[in-house]
Amino acid sequence: MLKFVKNHMESISGIEIYPIISLLIFFTFFVILFLWVFTAKKEYITKVSNIPLDNHQNDTTL
Repeated sequence: MLKFVKNHMESISGIEIYPIISLLIFFTFFVILFLWVFTAKKEYITKVSNIPLDNHQNDTTL
């Protein structure tokens, strides 16, 4: 089964660009995420990290 897929993929012209594009998208996403994490304000991080511990719920159906 794998040989069939591999042989079929090798017969498609221009297919070698797709792994490169995938790697660039993956790398770009994580670089942007890394930059966002290190430039985020500490107040925002603290506020967001305390959301699960917040006892003030807007849901009145309890």
